[in-house]
Amino acid sequence: MKIIVAATPDVAIPTLNWLITSEHQLLSVITQPDRPAGRGRTLKESVISEWARDNDVPCFKPASVTETATLIEGADVLLTIGYGVLLPKELLSIPMHGCLNLHFSLLPRWRGAAPVQRAIEAGDPVSGVTVFQLDPGMDTGPIYSVKRFALDSDITSDELFSELGALGVEAVEDSLNAIKAGIRPEPQKSDGATRAMKISKEECEINWNLDAQLISQKIRAFTSSPGAWTRFRGEVVKIDSVNISKETLQPGVLKVVNKELLVGTSSNAVSIGFLTPAGKSRMDAKSWLNGARLGDGELFG
Repeated sequence: MKIIVAATPDVAIPTLNWLITSEHQLLSVITQPDRPAGRGRTLKESVISEWARDNDVPCFKPASVTETATLIEGADVLLTIGYGVLLPKELLSIPMHGCLNLHFSLLPRWRGAAPVQRAIEAGDPVSGVTVFQLDPGMDTGPIYSVKRFALDSDITSDELFSELGALGVEAVEDSLNAIKAGIRPEPQKSDGATRAMKISKEECEINWNLDAQLISQKIRAFTSSPGAWTRFRGEVVKIDSVNISKETLQPGVLKVVNKELLVGTSSNAVSIGFLTPAGKSRMDAKSWLNGARLGDGELFG
């Protein structure tokens, strides 16, 4: 089949790598236009744009619905993977077999923009991928393939994206085989549907008055983008790689125990693995302590 992929993040790369070696023809990729990035606000292309150039695959960055419609004419399937644009209804019927989406949750749970992060934040024991046919709703279309993935108690969103990106290849292959075989997708149920809202910087601030398990879930969910953060001496510090300690401290209170940096919560303290101070690179807690020189009673938050 003739496939066009619309994608922006690197989680799409395993599927793209499979497609160029498969029996299918990858006609082109579509990605978001270059965006200003960094302190200099210079234009930066997406990782999918870089991938396309490295693999000699035509890449387009449409700025309008009309332009997108022209680009997808002649395709058997348009596959979207984290593209970042909700396709309007008039585009969905242009490819011969419609438009598919590789979604990183077990639909109908976690429809929306941040399914991986919300699953970890909620403490879900299992996640997975779903390939479904796009309809005008928000991740509501009929389902071709579902693959499940059990979550370890310490998994981060970065790690889960990597795992689900690889798992998605199998789900996409099964879905394309189903289309070739004339198998129709199954209607998606609405029971148990939840919304994975876009993550704001404000909600990533760590509330040390929560219990240690909830704090751990939030930190792991928001690692590394946009990043869980707190304040120390008035400056923002990003936190990742935490473990729950047997020690107890008052919420936010910092203490070094056996060369470990502990922070109090409403239950057990958490041990900090890595931090990223404002304007500096990520470092382990021991290195940070060498420069911070903690005084008695100092706090995060």
